[in-house]
Amino acid sequence: MDMAEKCLVTGGNGHLGNNLIRILLDKGKSVRTTVRNLEYKEPFKGLDCEIVYADLLDKKSLLKAMEGIDTLYQVAAVFKHWAKNPQKEIIMPNLKGTRNIMEAAAEANVSKIVYVSSVVALDRTQLPHPMNEEGWNNTITFPYYLSKTESEKLAWKIAEEKDLWMVSVLPSAIVGPNCFGHLTPTMQLLNRILMNKMPVDVNFYFNFVDVRDVAKGMILAAEKGKNGNRYILGNERATSTTEIIELARKLYPDVKKPIKLPKSVLKTLAFFIEFGKIFGMEPPILRTQIELYYGIEEKLDISKAKNQLGYNPRNPEEAIRDALIYLKRRKV
Repeated sequence: MDMAEKCLVTGGNGHLGNNLIRILLDKGKSVRTTVRNLEYKEPFKGLDCEIVYADLLDKKSLLKAMEGIDTLYQVAAVFKHWAKNPQKEIIMPNLKGTRNIMEAAAEANVSKIVYVSSVVALDRTQLPHPMNEEGWNNTITFPYYLSKTESEKLAWKIAEEKDLWMVSVLPSAIVGPNCFGHLTPTMQLLNRILMNKMPVDVNFYFNFVDVRDVAKGMILAAEKGKNGNRYILGNERATSTTEIIELARKLYPDVKKPIKLPKSVLKTLAFFIEFGKIFGMEPPILRTQIELYYGIEEKLDISKAKNQLGYNPRNPEEAIRDALIYLKRRKV
């Protein structure tokens, strides 16, 4: 009799991890997940999965969590765009966490690893043409971008050294249901629009993808992916903040239409806002973000994931609409 495949999902209370658990369970997989706080049970209500304590910075806890695991979905990571001390709060934990989890997977003889990177690790010099999996981000030193790029490179290095079966998936801006606790920066953007807390339409473009499609893409990557390959899990085209505001206004007429400012004015505004850093507060807009997103359409070439995996995401409008409806109904 075949034993059911046992999967480990790190960071199961996070947005992507939680949706991944739900879909794995629907497919009849045996799921174990790691959390740092065993007391916080809300994300797992009604889910028949094993919940264990583990911290990416504590290798012993990871080894224990990996006992008897066939497929590792490495989802957990620090996801924030700003920190008082970026090196200590974003870059170091993501690098050290990657080293620990990859080494633990090797020691535990895990058969397959699906490593979650991000489209921020792609070579943006490919734009305005659609970005593909070939290149690396070697130009942007924004702490989160740097941490994801260097972490994925480190994962590949260890996978090669230890002869591990690994694929990496590179999701774009993830939106959608089952986002418990604190909202991710991406979901916060949508929420700010809904709550009329975005006085200025910043004219940013993001490549949005539904969290459930990313989760399905990850499972397809484990099943059909070719060892040593990267797969972009996003959409072909980007959506502007102007379009999101219009979508939100169609659904909820009380959403106000913010003013638009030229890029130069926005940069000056951000310069003064960033003084908030002195007081340890996260600025609502950063000059680095203006350079990255203002009027720049992040197009992606998702043909590899489509052809090799059968990845088929819903369109961005549907993903955004579903996320806005979810946020409106969400109990904080």
